[in-house]
Amino acid sequence: MFAAALAFAALAAPGAADEAAELGAKVFRKNCFACHKVGEGARHLVGPVLNDLIGRSAGSVGDFARYSRPMKAAGESGLVWTEEALRDYLPAPRDYVTGTTMTFVGLKKPEEIDALIAYLKQFSPDVEPAATPEERGIGISTY
Repeated sequence: MFAAALAFAALAAPGAADEAAELGAKVFRKNCFACHKVGEGARHLVGPVLNDLIGRSAGSVGDFARYSRPMKAAGESGLVWTEEALRDYLPAPRDYVTGTTMTFVGLKKPEEIDALIAYLKQFSPDVEPAATPEERGIGISTY
């Protein structure tokens, strides 16, 4: 309990968004890195590059050929990867886009989802920085 309170207090201080993004980098390496890449020089793997994800239509990276039909259809039907959409998607991707080929079971902790979004927003330069977990009223636990 003390560690969670200490981590929450640290995020309430200036630089909280940076700390959330640092935690998000850990979440990305643990859960996403095997299939997705971000940053300069990133290349598609099993999944598409996640640069410029925030604000992009689902299934729309033109040079990525392995989208499932349901993911492409979701984008064609209007699914755009906003922070809200990612918060709904990341806990259970296969339930959110039924029939997707993404095998990831999802993230269960809201603080990890918020941190991952903060991290991914660093690679979507045309959007505002993510709200910190403290701004959203969520405490961060440490690993």
